[in-house]
Amino acid sequence: QVQLVESGGGLVQPGGSLRLSCAASGINFSIYTMGWYRQAPGKQRELVASITSSGLTNYADSVKGRFTISRDNAKKAVYLQMNSLKPEDTAVYYCNARRINRLGQTLEYWGQGTQVTVSS
Repeated sequence: QVQLVESGGGLVQPGGSLRLSCAASGINFSIYTMGWYRQAPGKQRELVASITSSGLTNYADSVKGRFTISRDNAKKAVYLQMNSLKPEDTAVYYCNARRINRLGQTLEYWGQGTQVTVSS
């Protein structure tokens, strides 16, 4: 049974920081591309950051220079360090695990989400 469990969300003032964590189980974690997505009320879910099995990272333009994604394969965990938070970063943040198997099929799993609210 695959589980992705996020933690670390909460309420923070503008300019503050949060660190999200995602603990994975039930998958061969090291071969998956891991990502963080977010969905604000009334908006579509969007990619925030991703990190491949080899450590290559990708960021949405809106978070470049402020957010950092990292992974620890030994702990089967992925992290999102969020600095200089803005009110527009307010959203539910979801952890995602994705890979393409030998048959060319996409295997994808999602966490339940964690709320991040940036407000004074």
